[in-house]
Amino acid sequence: MQVTETKNEGLSREYTVLIPADEFEATVTDRLTELSKTMQMPGFRKGKVPVSLLRKKYGQNVMGEALEKAVQEGSAKVMQDNDLRPAMQPKIEITSFEEGKDLEYTMAVDVMPEIEIGDFSKIKLEQLVTEADEGEVDKTLERMADAYKTSEPVKRKRKAKAGDVVNIDFLGKVDGEEFAGGKAEGYDLELGSNSFIPGFEDQLIGQNPGDELDVNVKFPDEYGAENLAGKDAVFSVKINELKESKPSAIDDELAKKAGMENLDALKTAIREQHSQGFTRISREKLKRALLDALYDEYNFDLPTGLVEAEYESITKAFDQAKEAGQEVEEMSDEEREEDFRSIAGRRVKLGLLFAEVGRANNIQITQDDLQKAIMIEAQNYPGQEQMVFKYYQENPDAMQNLSGPVFEDKVTDFILELANVTDKVVTVDELMADDDEPAKPAKKKTAAKKKAPAKKTTAKKDADAGEKKPAAKKAPAKKAAAKKDD
Repeated sequence: MQVTETKNEGLSREYTVLIPADEFEATVTDRLTELSKTMQMPGFRKGKVPVSLLRKKYGQNVMGEALEKAVQEGSAKVMQDNDLRPAMQPKIEITSFEEGKDLEYTMAVDVMPEIEIGDFSKIKLEQLVTEADEGEVDKTLERMADAYKTSEPVKRKRKAKAGDVVNIDFLGKVDGEEFAGGKAEGYDLELGSNSFIPGFEDQLIGQNPGDELDVNVKFPDEYGAENLAGKDAVFSVKINELKESKPSAIDDELAKKAGMENLDALKTAIREQHSQGFTRISREKLKRALLDALYDEYNFDLPTGLVEAEYESITKAFDQAKEAGQEVEEMSDEEREEDFRSIAGRRVKLGLLFAEVGRANNIQITQDDLQKAIMIEAQNYPGQEQMVFKYYQENPDAMQNLSGPVFEDKVTDFILELANVTDKVVTVDELMADDDEPAKPAKKKTAAKKKAPAKKTTAKKDADAGEKKPAAKKAPAKKAAAKKDD
């Protein structure tokens, strides 16, 4: 085999590889001889088929196999002889391949950069820490009391208002005809809950118990039942009773409704939940600060192919989000390319650095690590844990995707153990503030929200972010036809 290096620039290497005809022919003959030991053809016993006959019948297929083998073995030898660590699969292009002649091909490969790991103890970071005060606990209890609110009949005579619960009988008709699901008796409806067709509840406000009226509404164009979508409807409604909603008392009974033994136990659980949420956010911010510090500290060449592949991946994800109707950040083509390439470069740089730290320190992912990660993922889907476990068991690709973030977290923990990390006590507002915006001081602490408001979809994810594929959540049960479609 003859190898000629044709390019050696930065991390890019290119070679021309020539395998003499006699060497390639030997590979073909060896494969045919191997086949002859197991093949059986009419007129010949098993293992007695002449190689010449096999060549005539299967020669082209065997040549294809021999070509693939020769290229694989030749490329592996080139990398071994030149002490190359490929960043990705080499690109192979056959330039000459003909029976009886030399095999010639080119091999282009990006190699891994030389990364010199520095002293992580010189990295100085601040970890934001906070504690939930009793005000946070009280606000959570108030929200729970409202969620478990009760209703009692209104004793004094007055008109219905938003927030009241009216007990009604109703019968709906479209074009004078009743329709399935449009009739009920003794139905409790909270005014302002928006659980019925738009406009239905508004027309009951101001009515008195005993009133009978026609409610005129129009089904939404996107309503689930095609025979009702976009249609005008008239509901004959009788108001039987007016009830007033009020939050549940914050006591042991409320705690029992939430599955706790008593109020003290509920308060303890809320404190722990807040603490866990704050700890998670603190960890995310510390990790982001570490990534920023590492990105600024290390400088090395990046394999062009890896950066280009990451850029294409970011662009594809952005386009898919846009096509799916998600709200995306508006930008010009020039801004988009510049932004996405910057993100791609950051991801590749940090990815290579983490890989090198893991390799140099023998950081491995164990089966226990993956099981713990799946259990954490399953906790996001209460009641569907088995579905999540089954999803990962039956999808090796999903398990592989999960291993990336797990490895990344282990390397992050390793570096943080060596880094100079000090605690900084902050308010809840400061902890919850967006990293890109300065925290605004508040007169009162606000309760930590369990669910952040939706953000615009952008390609801007941390360079460390591994994309997980969650198990599908169970769809809610359909409501009666009188209610608006979800």
